Amino acid sequence: MSNVTIVTGASRGIGAATAKLLASEGHAVGVNYVSNKNAADAVVAEITAAGGRAIAVQADTADEAAVVAMFETVETQLGPITGLVNNAGINGRRSRVDELGADEIRRLLDINVTGCIVCAREAVKRMSTKHGGQGGAIVNVSSGSANLGNPGIGVLYAVSKGALNSLTIGLAQEVAAEGIRVNTVAPGMTNTDMPGADRIKAQAEKIPMGRVAEPAEIAEAIAFLLSDKASYVAGANIRIGGGRL
Repeated sequence: MSNVTIVTGASRGIGAATAKLLASEGHAVGVNYVSNKNAADAVVAEITAAGGRAIAVQADTADEAAVVAMFETVETQLGPITGLVNNAGINGRRSRVDELGADEIRRLLDINVTGCIVCAREAVKRMSTKHGGQGGAIVNVSSGSANLGNPGIGVLYAVSKGALNSLTIGLAQEVAAEGIRVNTVAPGMTNTDMPGADRIKAQAEKIPMGRVAEPAEIAEAIAFLLSDKASYVAGANIRIGGGRL
């Protein structure tokens, strides 16, 4: 059975690095994006130029109908889905909790939590042996922020990632007997355009290794968890923080 994997938020950063690595390992990849079609198309072009299979699929993961359509499109064009990388997410505004408005709270949780749960739901419906599937794997991309809390700058973001950790713990046990492994990676500060150069530089000084991660380093852990090499790994949370707990 060939591997067909959806990577949400795959037009840049960790998602793009993951999509490229998985394609190099034989996965057909659904490269999800929200608005940056050019970036997603560039990822697909790089994959196909190297002999891989990939399509760009637009969907806002906070939109349930769009998520369902995305899964259907990938399944129709690439084949039965065997993997999901729940990577799409936003940082939200840097602020204290007492400065947050209800609308921005809902928007972040809709993307970072509800969207991931809906994506996981659609993956389970297709991969679970209970539903006639052949099994598969889900990797949720969390963050070390879930344990650090992000006081003063992003407690809401940390809350959303803590929810993903709980999703992994519960869902892994719920579907383990149905051929699906669910795991989490929890990256620390990573060299993407989300945090900004100034914050990356400041955070690097707090990391025992003295530097932030590169997206490709996070992608390696994700690819491992999706592979047969992790055949007995379920419910795990791999912290990728350069020594920072």
